Amino acid sequence: MPGRRHMRIASSCLILAVLMTCAVAAQQPASEPMPSVELPAALARVLTDYEMAWGNKDAAALALLFAEDGFVLSGSRPPVRGRAAIKEHYTGKGGPLSLRALAYATEGPVGYIIGAYTRYEGQPDVGKFTLTLLKNADGRWLIMSDMDNENSRPKKRIAE
Repeated sequence: MPGRRHMRIASSCLILAVLMTCAVAAQQPASEPMPSVELPAALARVLTDYEMAWGNKDAAALALLFAEDGFVLSGSRPPVRGRAAIKEHYTGKGGPLSLRALAYATEGPVGYIIGAYTRYEGQPDVGKFTLTLLKNADGRWLIMSDMDNENSRPKKRIAE
């Protein structure tokens, strides 16, 4: 289980990631999608495993991609913490998903991926995400936090 030092480093990485993304976004015209970046194999595995588990609606496999005390921070929902709660949160969810990286960095056992997603590769992005990562004792990158939201506001429901 990561200590407070790792959590401070992860928080600092996330803040840095957000600032870098804002700087890149300021240079990119709003009508054009940001370009993808190629990830090192160990980080690319996180995205491909996530796509596969989500596509298979496999909540158990999704939960195993997270650190034991990892977080899911979805838009308009309370935080979810811990593998058991993450598995429950993802049960019954999933379907086609294509993830792409916009930026990444690692420093020792801490890293991040900032990216965008859509249902099918080649379609316009419908949302964006940040993954804060921790490397476990076996050298495998695990998700400490997954924060995502859609690019457009959800449509308001009309009261029945």
